[in-house]
Amino acid sequence: MPSKYPILKPSEIIRGLSKRGFSFVSQKGSHAKYSDGMHIVIIPMHSEIARGTLKSILEQAGMSLEEFLSNL
Repeated sequence: MPSKYPILKPSEIIRGLSKRGFSFVSQKGSHAKYSDGMHIVIIPMHSEIARGTLKSILEQAGMSLEEFLSNL
């Protein structure tokens, strides 16, 4: 059964989170930290973000996949 989570670039994930109120906090190496004041999300700045990593990012952000995809 294929995963419903897409493989995305970090810039696409950041764009979707920014529309929800997340903003850049800091970066250490290849991992950027974003926050909305309530949740903190770590995004690896690699060429592609794996499906499982995207699922973890959305769990950290307190967002459903459908809510995130509607922000893209």
